Amino acid sequence: MPTQQKQDELLALFSRNAYLRAETSLLQPVDLFLDLSGEDIRRRLYLTQDADGHELCLRPEYTIPVARDYLSSGKPGRVAELSYLGPVFRHRVGESGEFVQAGVESFGRADRDAADAQIFTLAFEAAQAMGDQSPRARIGDVALITAVLGALGVDAALHRRLLRALAGGKPHAEALTPPAAVADRSGGLSAYSGVLTALKGTDGSEARAFVKDLLSIAGISSVGGRSAADIAERFLSQAERSGGAMPAESRAVLDRFLAIEGDPDHVSAEMRALAADAGLDIESLLDAYDARIGFMAAQGIDLSALTMQTRFVRNLDYYTSFIFEFSSAVPGKPSVGGGRYDRLLARLGAASDIPAIGFAVWLDRFGGQPA
Repeated sequence: MPTQQKQDELLALFSRNAYLRAETSLLQPVDLFLDLSGEDIRRRLYLTQDADGHELCLRPEYTIPVARDYLSSGKPGRVAELSYLGPVFRHRVGESGEFVQAGVESFGRADRDAADAQIFTLAFEAAQAMGDQSPRARIGDVALITAVLGALGVDAALHRRLLRALAGGKPHAEALTPPAAVADRSGGLSAYSGVLTALKGTDGSEARAFVKDLLSIAGISSVGGRSAADIAERFLSQAERSGGAMPAESRAVLDRFLAIEGDPDHVSAEMRALAADAGLDIESLLDAYDARIGFMAAQGIDLSALTMQTRFVRNLDYYTSFIFEFSSAVPGKPSVGGGRYDRLLARLGAASDIPAIGFAVWLDRFGGQPA
């Protein structure tokens, strides 16, 4: 764990860049994280209940709590740049479940490409402040993956399955073959084919809300020890399993797209060539990608230290576009990670989408002695 001096240097860096210190409640509502980060996070949460029986968890990360506090401040949509440093709690294999996390969140900036570059540059400087003098990062773009899948006519269930496979570091080929339906102890979910069909076109949060509403109407709060949220997730998982396969021509385009990686300029050229060959209408997204890379170079970032991977997806559901992770001394674990999440604030209750981007620093993945 880095020394207190290193932590102070990190906070000083954020302060010099005009990020105001924020703090949030340690106890947070569980449903927010399940709906916005994905049901997979449940097994990693430290759960409890309040006096009224509402399910809570110890804060597993800062982005959602900081975003909630930003909205409750009464001026959603205004530019606000906030920083944090404090304990978070999450089950982690081979690592402590309580650890210190630092980072920044930027809300309301309309100049997205410039904001992306500035946030990335600040993340680069944060890694240096923590002792990594030659940070290396991989970058990606969820909007590009989403646009390509949409252009290829991929249905919602297969789309979710593909993104989950990519986020888990699995070959995308595994997601393209629908797994066999798994029956439950009562004889399977096939009797609810109408519900499964209705869920195919919805995102995770909408699907969970739909199933929980059905259970509420029926007066059901739990079945066999499973909560309404657990049952909703089972329906959603089954709906995803029923997603269709891809035609061979579309599969070939997807295979080519997901194989593209390298330095950012090389990837831009490869993506434009693919878009022209396959007739993909993604020019505006590629223009935004090039503008972002240009701003990053103007900020002094050495682009040769970056690897752009079209298949790169972070394991949180709320990212919408630019994403990044810096490598660490812990194999397979980033030292810094973040990205853009423009739709999160609307899902938390804002009247419309609000531009937002941020990153988190895992302090225990840098060297040093305990404070």
